[in-house]
Amino acid sequence: VQLVESGGGSVQPGGSLRLSCAVSGFTSSNYVMRWFRQASGKEREMVARITGAGGSTNYADFVKGRFTISRDNARNTVFLQMNSLKPEDTAVYYCNALTPRGMDYWGKGTQVTVSS
Repeated sequence: VQLVESGGGSVQPGGSLRLSCAVSGFTSSNYVMRWFRQASGKEREMVARITGAGGSTNYADFVKGRFTISRDNARNTVFLQMNSLKPEDTAVYYCNALTPRGMDYWGKGTQVTVSS
């Protein structure tokens, strides 16, 4: 099982980035997929989630209306489109897969820096 994030980088406030999470070793559409983030000195927090079956989505209040989680089942990839980025969005972003039995799989993360 492997999750590999990509798409992070540096952007100015108000800019956009699209993160990708390439999944291998299992079919991501069978799992709840989530994006978390962890800023320096802070706890890891969930940003968005998408269910496997129906593709229902949920977002943390601090990203609602700005971020969109989606999945491409044919490519076994999950995305996080981030718009209107703010300096407080600066963090390492992690992809997570949650199995029906409650097991977690994590990627190694990708750095997002929002700064002028």
